[in-house]
Amino acid sequence: MNRKERIEARLKDSLAPVHLDVVDESYMHATGAGAESHYKVLVVSEAFGTSSLIERHRLVNQLLQEEFQSGLHALSQHTWTPEEWAERGGTLPKSPPCLGGSKAD
Repeated sequence: MNRKERIEARLKDSLAPVHLDVVDESYMHATGAGAESHYKVLVVSEAFGTSSLIERHRLVNQLLQEEFQSGLHALSQHTWTPEEWAERGGTLPKSPPCLGGSKAD
C-alpha cells in the first residue's frame, strides 16, 4: 500500500467522509521520483461539526502522525463540513505553485 492509499484509508476509517480527495503533489516540488512527500487533502465530513479550522487540522495531523514520521513533508488541508463544501461549489481548490522551486525550473 502506498502513502496515498494509507492516507485515504486512515481518513476514511476515522472521519467517515462524504467526500475525500487525496492528491500527491510531490511532482510540483524539488523531490526525487516517487517521493510521496507533498499531499493535498480535501475531507468533507460531518465529524468536523462546529470544530474550528485549527481543531480540524490538528485532528487530521494527529491521524496522519505516522506518515509525518515516515517522510510526509507537507500536507495542504481543506477540511469542510458538507454545508461548507456546497458553499464552495463542491470542487477541490487548485494549489499555488511551489515557491521553493522545482526540478522543472
